[in-house]
Amino acid sequence: MKNIAVFTGTRAEYGLLFWLLKSLAENDNVSLQLLVGGTHLSNEFGHTIDQINKDGFSISAKLDYLSSSDSPLGVANSLALAITSAAKAFEQLRPDILVILGDRYEALGVAQAALLFQIPIAHIHGGEITEGAVDDAIRHSLTKLSHLHFTATESYRQRVIQLGENPEHVLNVGAPGIDSINQYDLLSVEQLNQYFDEKLVKPFFVVTYHPVTLSSDGAISAFENLLAVLTLYQDYQMIISYPNADAFSRQIIELLTSYQDRLPTRVLLVKSMGQVRYLSAMKHASAVIGNSSSGIIEAPSFNVPTVNIGERQKGRIASDSVIHCGESKQAINSAINLALSEGFRSKLKKIINPYGMGGASEKIVNTLTKTDLDKLIHKQFYDTQN
Repeated sequence: MKNIAVFTGTRAEYGLLFWLLKSLAENDNVSLQLLVGGTHLSNEFGHTIDQINKDGFSISAKLDYLSSSDSPLGVANSLALAITSAAKAFEQLRPDILVILGDRYEALGVAQAALLFQIPIAHIHGGEITEGAVDDAIRHSLTKLSHLHFTATESYRQRVIQLGENPEHVLNVGAPGIDSINQYDLLSVEQLNQYFDEKLVKPFFVVTYHPVTLSSDGAISAFENLLAVLTLYQDYQMIISYPNADAFSRQIIELLTSYQDRLPTRVLLVKSMGQVRYLSAMKHASAVIGNSSSGIIEAPSFNVPTVNIGERQKGRIASDSVIHCGESKQAINSAINLALSEGFRSKLKKIINPYGMGGASEKIVNTLTKTDLDKLIHKQFYDTQN
């Protein structure tokens, strides 16, 4: 019996981890230890721990670290609290391995605590590049703290090896988010409309915009440009989800609530839709717009165009369905026009998602259950020059 701890701190991360968690929970050779914290515990961000409980998972520890401030000081305080709360959980649970996904600051805190407890770490989605966000440095730091690596493409696998990780412990499994697309029975437009109380009556965009954490103002001005441009598309509604809890996120939320007040029939603002509804909305959208990784990783599987704004995702591998644009009103408007054009949409049927066809969660579980975890903790730098 292996005690496998998994950490989740956001709704998006939980959605990507769902099928992995389900497989671990159903495995007779695994005791799943689920650590839940951050925005999951916050009413402001939808209190999504309720969904985790509804899904039937047993929560082993709640990590309450989210600061009420989204300033750099507030985020730093949250990081410190994440280390402390994770350490308390590890003192009690003593897992055989910790699984973390992605590149958020709280994952870094949890990983630092695990390091001090000599708990090996399995990291999902390493090797990627997002030059416009502090997440980029965090992701590579997590790679160096980790012992098993599950990447989403072969080029990302090679980058993790380039960082000095043993190739035997770096596996290209594809993106776990594709598993949800394959496994869920996604909703029809009519079913989505029921969720929105029959208010979804026009073609719509799915919009998700997060702060650009390496910008001096979080690229708030770019977001204001986006809202101004979206106003022009009067034949379309907008399903807009809340940003992550990062520096400047509350400024975006204030702009969103004001925007909804101005356009109440066109703006459908949600704190958290849940994975099934979010993917269903993406499937039926006229375009996915913003700067979220979901527009790059998951949207191509639906052959739906993505307008990716600004620098936040710069460097990430993207399919031909993704239109990269600048942050000006003109650049955003031109990109949306291109995404809606017949010529561009006619090419989407031939799109191949570079992040795979699914099956990542099964591959990760097989590796976790078959690997001798005791031998992972003492790792050596793998020098690619030798």
